[in-house]
Amino acid sequence: MSAKKWTDASWYSQEQRPLEIYLFIDPLSSDCWALEPKIKKLLLEYEPYLRIKHILSSSLDTLNCQTEKQRKELAKSWNETALKSGMPCDGSQWMKNPVESPFLASVAVKAAEMQGKKAGSRFLRSIQEQLFVEQKNISDFDVLLTCAEKSRLDIDEFTHDIHSATASKAFQCDVKIASEMDVHSTPTLVFFNENIEDEGIKVDGLYPYEIYSQIVEQMLEEKPPKKELPAIEEFLMRFKIAATVEVAEVYDISMKEAEKRLKKLMFNKKIEKIEAGNGTFWRYIF
Repeated sequence: MSAKKWTDASWYSQEQRPLEIYLFIDPLSSDCWALEPKIKKLLLEYEPYLRIKHILSSSLDTLNCQTEKQRKELAKSWNETALKSGMPCDGSQWMKNPVESPFLASVAVKAAEMQGKKAGSRFLRSIQEQLFVEQKNISDFDVLLTCAEKSRLDIDEFTHDIHSATASKAFQCDVKIASEMDVHSTPTLVFFNENIEDEGIKVDGLYPYEIYSQIVEQMLEEKPPKKELPAIEEFLMRFKIAATVEVAEVYDISMKEAEKRLKKLMFNKKIEKIEAGNGTFWRYIF
């Protein structure tokens, strides 16, 4: 691809983008939640050149979390992730208001995707927010309906699809893809370029943003110009809600500086502050 083409990527359609990332994710995984700032930054800087395909790959830890011992282990994992990444999540939820049916939450995502990939992505983020920010039980059907409404889904269609064999089979298909691609943990990212003869690059676990950025540029073979980051207000306008640590990581600033800028927006009544377990979120005011 010529350098001239990199100067204007507006001609790419969603289907024509030269790089695709398979993102294997578990909606209940705190590590997948901690990956969010890096995914946001990839989208902001390289969006003209890549698309992200979410593939659900729920771990046994979250699918089988019925005993008190299993819930304590999951709670410990959440708290460790919060400590390492700074991304707010409170493990005590697994003792107070646990997700009773992780399988249903995953099937719900596939039901949302039946209304389009963007609808599915909005719904996935919404259930993560309900889980990690609001500390809700995302296997509760009323909570899932709230997520569907916030994601602007057709509610009647969603209600039908979540109980359909099609959504369940779609989730099983995702699990099969994970098995065939030898994916055993979440999050895992597999990078593919437009040359079908090239093997993908698989990265499992959490790494600094620079690692993912380097892989994107390596797979594209030529270094494309990064898009300029939007103002923080525009960032919140796009993603609706974000933790302080997300803003700090995306804009490469300190937590103190991020909070200062966010408070300024709050005082101007652009956003509102949400205190949550182990951290703070900020919501754009529509």
